[in-house]
Amino acid sequence: MITHYTVTGMSCEHCRHHVTTEVGSIPGVQTVAVDLASGGMDVTSAAPVPFEAIQAAVHEAGDYEVQPG
Repeated sequence: MITHYTVTGMSCEHCRHHVTTEVGSIPGVQTVAVDLASGGMDVTSAAPVPFEAIQAAVHEAGDYEVQPG
């Protein structure tokens, strides 16, 4: 399943890399694709990943905010 999120606060490739790495380390997450220009993030997983886990990983990556959709 692919779930779409919007991440705000990213300004460079370094930001994108940190968000991708942190979210990708969540158990069950298979792939993460982050588009720096739009702030869009697609998370692929076999089963639903709790939003709280996504939110915690994005916050761990830096001073970013994430919203579903």
